[in-house]
Amino acid sequence: MSAPESVLNVPYRAFLFDMDGTILTSIAAAERVWAAWAVRHGVDVETFLPTIHGARAIDTINRLALPGVDAQAEAAWITEAEIEDVGGVEEVAGAARFLQSLPADQWAIVTSAPRALALRRMAAAGIPEPAVLVTAEDVAAGKPDPAGYRLAAQRLGVEISDCLVFEDATVGILAAEAAGADLLIVTATHEQPIVTAHATLANYDEVVARLDAHGVIRLRTIHCGSEPARER
Repeated sequence: MSAPESVLNVPYRAFLFDMDGTILTSIAAAERVWAAWAVRHGVDVETFLPTIHGARAIDTINRLALPGVDAQAEAAWITEAEIEDVGGVEEVAGAARFLQSLPADQWAIVTSAPRALALRRMAAAGIPEPAVLVTAEDVAAGKPDPAGYRLAAQRLGVEISDCLVFEDATVGILAAEAAGADLLIVTATHEQPIVTAHATLANYDEVVARLDAHGVIRLRTIHCGSEPARER
């Protein structure tokens, strides 16, 4: 774990997790579906695929501004195709264990995926369904807009400034920054090293969460029991 501005042993009221690339990996499945869609619409696959990650399908399609394309209909097609194809979808190492160790009312998932797809992928990866799940249908604007993370904090009954966000994609990082939360960047699915001022985490086997008598969660490394606390 790399922590230039450490989030270790900092008191938080809740943890908020992105889904794809952060607690599970669905890159291969998503890219199969989107590559087929791109070919059908004459979009260059090689340059297009890196732009799909972390964003809602409708936002990705709208961004292309293809003439004569019904973005809502195409996003629905993408969703159905992705629900059908969960080949290779699996948890990021240690994610299910880590999530199950958290109090149910102190964590949430905030994803750009529609609810049906999110539930399908979580089931395929063995990820527990959270009490609070914010999906594409819950917000008028997707990431990098901060609305999803703010909504998750609101539903948990905590201030966003008291939350730690786990993210992997640029649009999600921007959303969490704009929301005003602390950030931990999960690098498990990154093929190239990420340059970031935020703390990074290779996988969840490196960390544990500790809950105190006041309902405060602190993140600690498995190999190093504690660090000096940073007051909030």
